[in-house]
Amino acid sequence: MAEHLASIFGTEKDRVNCPFYFKIGACRHGDRCARLHTKPTISPTLVLSNMYQRPDMITPGIDSLGAPLDPRQVQQHFEDFYEDLFKEFSKYGEIECLNICDNLSDHMVGNVYVQFREEEQAGEAFRNMNGRFYAGRPIIVDFSPVTDFREATCRQYEENVCNRGGLCNFMHLKKISRELRRQLFGKHRHRRSRSRSHSPGPRSRGDRRGERPSGGRGYGRREDDRGERYHDRGRSARSPSPSGRGGRRDRPVRENSEERRAKIAQWNREKEQ
Repeated sequence: MAEHLASIFGTEKDRVNCPFYFKIGACRHGDRCARLHTKPTISPTLVLSNMYQRPDMITPGIDSLGAPLDPRQVQQHFEDFYEDLFKEFSKYGEIECLNICDNLSDHMVGNVYVQFREEEQAGEAFRNMNGRFYAGRPIIVDFSPVTDFREATCRQYEENVCNRGGLCNFMHLKKISRELRRQLFGKHRHRRSRSRSHSPGPRSRGDRRGERPSGGRGYGRREDDRGERYHDRGRSARSPSPSGRGGRRDRPVRENSEERRAKIAQWNREKEQ
């Protein structure tokens, strides 16, 4: 019974816990929902409810004074906010992603999701950011159950075909420019890629032999070595000799299912005789 409940937790079959809250971290029914909204006590993801205020929130393309807004001004306003938030939260740890909803529904409008690499980092940010203010508005921080934003994001919105617009119940994530993304996330990704261990492929073996890491003749030699090994494998499969080039044994040719069934039948007949 416990295994069954664990397997359906947070799905449509779960009649106790709200699947929308589990997947998106927000539910349009709010406290009136017939299912439970179980807030996690610790999570790598934080949610700042209704944090982002668009300059054209009342009427798209029009500011609060009724003057038209240039879309570039709206995007610049958003990117300034995004950069402020990123720099402040990055003080507490490495940020995996920072997502801001462009939805218009009350339960999702302006929601900000900050996902850290470690839960402890999110906990530190939670303790330090709660109760602070941004642009005169209090910052409300909670742990969020969302860990996979691919499941929470509206795919139709990403393809520009969502017919629900801002009232969609899945996340419409506002995008930043490539330059700003490279500026903010580039350092973290570069540091992680250098610390990450590489598999002992032809390139890493070539580096250990003192070849150049990239470019020039060293790169070309690694490509040639890789091509030679590929062709060697092809020749060894056709070679009748028991050992291939360099003293290695040839790998046996894998039989298909029909050949295996025929061999088993032959073994059975020999055993009966």
